[in-house]
Amino acid sequence: MSDQSLLILFGSQTGTAQDTAQRIARQAKRRRLQVRTLPLDGYNVATLISESTVVFVCATAGQGDPPDNMKNFWRFIFRKSLPAGSLCQLDCAVLGLGDSSYPKFNFVAKKLHKRLQQLGASLLLPVGLADDQHDLGSDAMIDPWLYSFWQKFYSLHPSLKALPCLKDDEMLPPTFTFDFLQGDTDVAKQAPPTEQTVPSSLCPFPARLLSNTRVTDVSHFQDVRLFDFDISGSNIEFCAGDVVMMRPCNTAEDVQQFCQLLNLEPESSFTLRPTGNTEVPVRLLEPCTVRHLVETYLDIAAVPRRSFFELLSTFAKDELEREKLLEFSSAAGQEDLHAYCSRPRRTALEVLADFPNTTAEIKVDYLLDLFPEIQPRSFSIASSLKAHPNKIQILVAVVRYKTKLYNPRRGLCSNWLASLDPQKEVNVPLWVKKGSLKFPKDMDTPVIMVGPGTGVAPFRSVIQERIAEGKTANVLFFGCRSEFKDFYFKAEWEEKVKEEHLTLFTAFSRDQEHKVYVQHRISENAELLMDLMVNKNAYFYIAGNAKEMPSSVCDALKGVFQERGGVSAPEAEQMLAALEKSGRFQTETWS
Repeated sequence: MSDQSLLILFGSQTGTAQDTAQRIARQAKRRRLQVRTLPLDGYNVATLISESTVVFVCATAGQGDPPDNMKNFWRFIFRKSLPAGSLCQLDCAVLGLGDSSYPKFNFVAKKLHKRLQQLGASLLLPVGLADDQHDLGSDAMIDPWLYSFWQKFYSLHPSLKALPCLKDDEMLPPTFTFDFLQGDTDVAKQAPPTEQTVPSSLCPFPARLLSNTRVTDVSHFQDVRLFDFDISGSNIEFCAGDVVMMRPCNTAEDVQQFCQLLNLEPESSFTLRPTGNTEVPVRLLEPCTVRHLVETYLDIAAVPRRSFFELLSTFAKDELEREKLLEFSSAAGQEDLHAYCSRPRRTALEVLADFPNTTAEIKVDYLLDLFPEIQPRSFSIASSLKAHPNKIQILVAVVRYKTKLYNPRRGLCSNWLASLDPQKEVNVPLWVKKGSLKFPKDMDTPVIMVGPGTGVAPFRSVIQERIAEGKTANVLFFGCRSEFKDFYFKAEWEEKVKEEHLTLFTAFSRDQEHKVYVQHRISENAELLMDLMVNKNAYFYIAGNAKEMPSSVCDALKGVFQERGGVSAPEAEQMLAALEKSGRFQTETWS
């Protein structure tokens, strides 16, 4: 490989690591370097030994898991059979993207950095640990890390310093060019999976929406829905703890406004032509209409990243707009960008409306560079195939909230789902993915589940499945604000308690003067929990919001060990760590 080449490999779950990898690639192209950017599972890892310089950009998913598009690479790189010095020719750097509110913060990047060292690779600088929780987001760490990376890169390749860099106002070529077609054209349609195919991201199953039911009281501030999908003939199989994946669509109003702002004709058809060695996205069946592209592919309702402003500024001819966009693109302007965009959750579409003169200058060829692809959303499956054959049910809180902006903020997927009318025979393309929670197979092993709010969804699936299998040692701690407003599945739980298939503890935080949460119920039932955990080898699970609940529940459980087991605080900590290591303590949380 030439010294002028740089390989950037990314593992991305929600698109953030991909965006960062593409940002590094643009910096490399401005430096006249040959650069390739690939997802880790899209790269032949066996050729890593012949690369000169590689940057790995890795997110951490779930509870310290590698993202889906680097799982094969992960398995390969941790093979015990790989010789210790097999990567001794490689110069590389690892940049991690994480969130410090999760216990396994940047676990994947840290572990990969260590493994590359074991294999003899030369690590150019310490592992970068970007934190989404920082006041200025991940860029607060990425900017200085990238500055150090380029310094180190040029110290290894001093001859490359002589290459003239592209000026900031010189545009890089687009990834694709749009070839518009004349006259009426039939737009390609996704073929439904054949009988033999297991639905996947590239070939989802069009599941008919059977019901869309609000399960919170109409007087309650939070709209939570139970959705029921028919998966007959889909070949979909799932177990308790698995998740269903789906991609939402942009609203018709947003699509119309976008096309008006950019002066695009929604019904015009086009094909895409790559300008480099990139392949046309498989999901964009060709020929494709502008409407289909904007509705199903471009993430125009997301809060845009800094890279969006960097590219947008290159179109600006209006002096005031250009100045502001350049400020938002600079390292020094990140606080202003955060105040303008991230804090009030301003969408990319709203930004376009705020910069109308620049928006009018956008060339259609750059649409796929400006806007990322809509990422699939995952939902814990809230039903069991044994209780509800040929169905998938999910419990979804519809995200709507106010910021300083005039229009309320709306979660793209939850509002899209809430808008669907089962009477109109709507099909939702979906597929299923293995979940992170694993449950004991032994008939008599008790399962303790702590699932406040919508965190109860995976446990409904578990309880239904276990009862169908004759497993009745089920303990559920459920919490919500009010017994009369948001007690999900109340009648179902009460019936299972009556049948002695479930032991239920509830915490209704606002139904009395002092607030009561699930962690309080755990402390109150210390004797029962100690008996289940120590004498009956019970498994303990937590699901729900990652913010404060999981750590409060962990503290309560450690308190149980101290109070009933007579151990010290450090010993209680060790007990919990041992349970986690053996798989008897598991969490599934989301922010």
